[in-house]
Amino acid sequence: MSKGIFARRTRRLSKHHKASSLTIANRIKKFSIGDNVVIVPKGNTADIPHPRYRGKVGRVIEKRGSAYVVEIKTSKSLTRKIIAQQRHIERHS
Repeated sequence: MSKGIFARRTRRLSKHHKASSLTIANRIKKFSIGDNVVIVPKGNTADIPHPRYRGKVGRVIEKRGSAYVVEIKTSKSLTRKIIAQQRHIERHS
């Protein structure tokens, strides 16, 4: 049995995927340092953030190439840094 990152999760991931979510506008989004963003994995499963961070709100702390580093607070004193492409993050209002 597969023990990979998406074992027993691919059906749940396919329910959330929309073909219209990978538009040109989603690929050229710009964020500035300090923006609050939400992790929303879309599209190809090769470069999406881990599914445990789906829907988490974080803050952009830097840009690396075409991706952004998002700092997410996972517990009261623990934070994680997630590197995500701009198509997998959205502004949090």
